[in-house]
Amino acid sequence: MIDFGEIQMRLAVFMKDKCQPKQCAPSPRKPCIVHCPRNRTGYETIVLDKNTGIPSLNEQLCTGCGICVKKCPFHCFQIVNVPDMLKNEMTFRYSHDGFALFRMVYPKKEKIIGIIGQNGVGKSTVLKILSGELKMNLGKFEIYGEKPPDWDELIKYFRGSELQSFLESLKNKSVKIVYKPQNIMDIPKIVKGKVGDILKKIDEVNSFDFIINKLSLDKLLEREVYQLSGGELQKFAIAAALLRNGHLYLFDEPTSYLDIKERLNIASLINSLTAKNKTVVLVEHDLAILDYLSDYISLIYGKPGAYGIISKVHSVRVGINIYLNGYIKDENMRFREKPIIFQTKPPNETVFTSSNVLFEYPDMVKSLGTFKLRVCGGEIHTGEVIGILGPNGIGKTTFLKLLSKELVPDYGQINYGSLKLAIKPQYIIPDSTRTVSDVIQSIKSNEKFNTAYKRRIIETLDLEIIKDRKLDELSGGELQRIYLAECLTTDADIYLIDEPSAFLDVEMRLQIAILIRRCIEDLKKCAFVVEHDIIVQDFISDSLIIFDGTPGSEGITTPPQDLRTGMNQFLKQMNITFRRDSTTGRPRVNKKDSRLDKYQKSIGEYYFTKIEKIEEEDED
Repeated sequence: MIDFGEIQMRLAVFMKDKCQPKQCAPSPRKPCIVHCPRNRTGYETIVLDKNTGIPSLNEQLCTGCGICVKKCPFHCFQIVNVPDMLKNEMTFRYSHDGFALFRMVYPKKEKIIGIIGQNGVGKSTVLKILSGELKMNLGKFEIYGEKPPDWDELIKYFRGSELQSFLESLKNKSVKIVYKPQNIMDIPKIVKGKVGDILKKIDEVNSFDFIINKLSLDKLLEREVYQLSGGELQKFAIAAALLRNGHLYLFDEPTSYLDIKERLNIASLINSLTAKNKTVVLVEHDLAILDYLSDYISLIYGKPGAYGIISKVHSVRVGINIYLNGYIKDENMRFREKPIIFQTKPPNETVFTSSNVLFEYPDMVKSLGTFKLRVCGGEIHTGEVIGILGPNGIGKTTFLKLLSKELVPDYGQINYGSLKLAIKPQYIIPDSTRTVSDVIQSIKSNEKFNTAYKRRIIETLDLEIIKDRKLDELSGGELQRIYLAECLTTDADIYLIDEPSAFLDVEMRLQIAILIRRCIEDLKKCAFVVEHDIIVQDFISDSLIIFDGTPGSEGITTPPQDLRTGMNQFLKQMNITFRRDSTTGRPRVNKKDSRLDKYQKSIGEYYFTKIEKIEEEDED
C-alpha cells in the first residue's frame, strides 16, 4: 500500500520476463490484444512482435482502463499511478513499456551508502548504472520521437548535485569502479581456473595473504572455481573485489550464503575501504549488517517490477527506522500500511513450563566422516519456537536431520510417539512437474487448516502473483516462499525449518518471521528454526540452541535456553554487542570499540542494554 495523495501520472508497464507466448492463446488472438478497447477502435496500443511473439505496449496510447491487467493469464501488465511531482524525475527506464526508476543514489566520497528496499524495485539497477553497465536515459525513447540523452545532457541534468562530478568522471573514464554483482552463481560460467591463481593474478593492492586469511580461503586455493559452493563463491567474489584498486566499490548482496561470523568478517573488510579513501555503495538485506556497515541509508520503494522511487539519504538509524515504519515524513509518503515493531521477550521459563512440554529429545552423538556432532538433550513446548545459531559447517543441518530421522544417531534415540513432523529443507530441488497453482490448490483443499489460516499464508507469501509459473522456473526467493508455505500447511506437531530467509529481501524476511511466529502460536505446535539473520532470529525465537566447536571438525550444542542468555553466549563468541533501538525495538550492532560496545562488554550484556538512554547518545 503506497499512499501518494493526489495522483496524476500513470505508468503502463509490460513485464516481458513473465510473458509466456507459447502457453498463451495463438497469435494474433492474445487476450491482451483482443480485449484492449483502444486496439478495437483502430489504435495499435498493444502490438505483437512477429519475431518473438511477445506483445509491446504503447504507453502514450494507453488509457489506463486496466483490462489487459485482468485478461493477461500470466499477469504481465501493470497500470500504476505515481506522484505527478516525479514526472520530471525519471532517470532510467528499461524500455518504453518497462520498469521505471525515479531519482538516483549519489555516492558520497569516502563514505558507505547502504541501499534498502524490496526485490524488484531497482536496487541492482542502481548499482548497474553507477558501474557504467547501464546508462541513464531519463525515460526518453526514439519510439516516442525522443532522443536518449548523451553524457553532456546527463551531466547538465544533475548539475549542482554530488552526482555531477561522478558522471563527468564516468564520461572521461577517469574513475575505476569495482563491482561485485548479485548473481554469483554465474561466476563459474565466466571465470575458469584455480582460486589461488586467479586471485594472485588480479591482486592490485598487495593484500593477497591478508584477504585470504581474513576470508578463510586458504583451503580453497587449489580448487577450481566451478567446484566452489555458494558461500565459497561469495567469498571468492568479495576477495576478487577487495584485491582490486578502485575508486568506487559496489557490492550487491555481499552476505548471501554466509553465516553470521563470515558476514561480520566481510563487513569489517568492506568498512576498512573508507579508511583507504575509497567510496562504497552496497545493497544488503541483513538489517544488522546494513546498520553496522553504512554511514548513510537510501530507501527505494515502489511496486516490484513496475517502478522504484529513490528517497534522499538519511542517517543509518533514521533510514532503517523509516523503512520499518513505512512512512517517509519529509516526503509525506506512506509505503507500508503498518509499522514493524520488535518486542523484547521475557526469559522463557516465565512462559513455558513442564505442563506444556510437547517433545523431549535425548543427548545424541553423530559422526559423519571426520566430523562429530555432540547434542545436549532438551525439550520444546507448545507454541514455542527454538532458534538455532552457529557458523556454517558446525552441524546445524545435521541436527535437524537427526530430529527428522533422516540420519540415525550413533548414540541416543528419539521417540516421537504419535507426533508428526513437517520439514522445510535448506537446499530445495524443485519439482519440474508442478506449478505454483498446483501448490496453491493443494493448500486451499487441505481440510486440516481453516480458511483464514490458509489465506494468511497465501497472501503473506505473495503466491498468487506467481501462480502460473512452474516450480523449476522460480528464483531462489520464490522457491523459498513456496516450500515454506507447504511446510506450514502440513499437518504436524513439530516444524523443522532450515534458513527460511535465504534469498529473500528485507520486507519478505520480516513478513515470514511474523508469519512463522503467528502460525506456531495459533496452531499450538512447536518449531526449530535455523537462521543466520540475527534480526529475523530475534523476531522469531522464544529460545535458542547455540552451536560451538570447530567448523568441519566438531560441533557441540547447548540445551535450549532463553533468548537473552543464548544471544549473550553467541555474541560473546562472535565478540560483538547488540543494543535495542529505542524507537522500533530492533537489535542494532554496536560499532567495534565504540563507547557503548566497550560498556556492554564490561557488564556482560552482549545482547542489549537495559539503559535505553545510552542508545540515543551513541555515535549516530
